[in-house]
Amino acid sequence: MAGTGPVNFYANAGAILGKLETVETSIAEAGFDKLLHHLVKLRASQINQCAFCVKMHIAEALKDGDSQERIDRVIVWRHVRDFTPAEKAALAWTEALTELDPKADLGSLRQELREHFSDTDISTLTAIIAMINLWNRIQVSQH
Repeated sequence: MAGTGPVNFYANAGAILGKLETVETSIAEAGFDKLLHHLVKLRASQINQCAFCVKMHIAEALKDGDSQERIDRVIVWRHVRDFTPAEKAALAWTEALTELDPKADLGSLRQELREHFSDTDISTLTAIIAMINLWNRIQVSQH
């Protein structure tokens, strides 16, 4: 049936959805900092203009103890002192992997990340960013 309405991914791709949820469980079990996990998901969701995900990640961050003030300022993280150098490095990595600018200097971003995180943590962070970008795109397709 042709039409312009969205294709309901959640109703039509149950097996795929289950696999994606399994990946999310594996990421959660990796032990990455929970509050930073929320900030990364929030920032990518802001960039991708996924209102559903922005709302969800704000609620999760608040539930896990982040402050409303920090959440309100994540969009301007470069210009405020609310975030640690490690958080800023993670947010810069998030933006680089979400916006995919071919001129981005990923080497310098990785160097900055390595000042704060192990390669295992960076790999987990990269998986978090990849997954939220995937979820954002699925959710935006439902608009």
